[in-house]
Amino acid sequence: MALTGNVASGKSSVAEAWREAGVPVLSADELARTVVEPGSAGLAEIVRAFGPEALGNDGELDRAAMRERVFQDPEARARLEGIIHPRIQEERARWVEEERRRGSSLVVNEIPLLFEKGLEKEFDVVVLVDASEKTRLGRMVERRGLDEEEARRMMAAQTPSDRKRARADHVLPNEGTPEELEGAALALLDRLQREAP
Repeated sequence: MALTGNVASGKSSVAEAWREAGVPVLSADELARTVVEPGSAGLAEIVRAFGPEALGNDGELDRAAMRERVFQDPEARARLEGIIHPRIQEERARWVEEERRRGSSLVVNEIPLLFEKGLEKEFDVVVLVDASEKTRLGRMVERRGLDEEEARRMMAAQTPSDRKRARADHVLPNEGTPEELEGAALALLDRLQREAP
């Protein structure tokens, strides 16, 4: 199963609620960090493609600098994703296989760019966590401390929510409180577990 949603939609909160309920959840963002750890082939390839300025003083990927660079330059973003995404897919496939061997009937892949990368066909069920642009913009500015211009650039880089809603199997709206989202997420999880083969 895939869990997705645009930036600041609340998908990470849903993933955490499901994880706490005992469901194996794999985060594409965590995988993205793993495949570019210091000493990894992924980080070495990024440095070859973008130069030593891709690294911070600590030898790790300078995420803030790279984020600013790729959100302003679609070609740079495509180049970076071309390095990272195949490695993420390889690690994800390995994890799913391991969970199946352990007997997990339901596993969740949290993938922010699921639709942008055309990965939805790889999953039997797609759950979209959704919130309005106004709500998401407010969360990014107030909770994450981003300036409005950067937040809008990040939002513009993703497929609009209305197109995602039409392609998802289930939609979890997130305009209310965190408690309301958690309640809706656990109710949907219960249904999905009952329907799992």
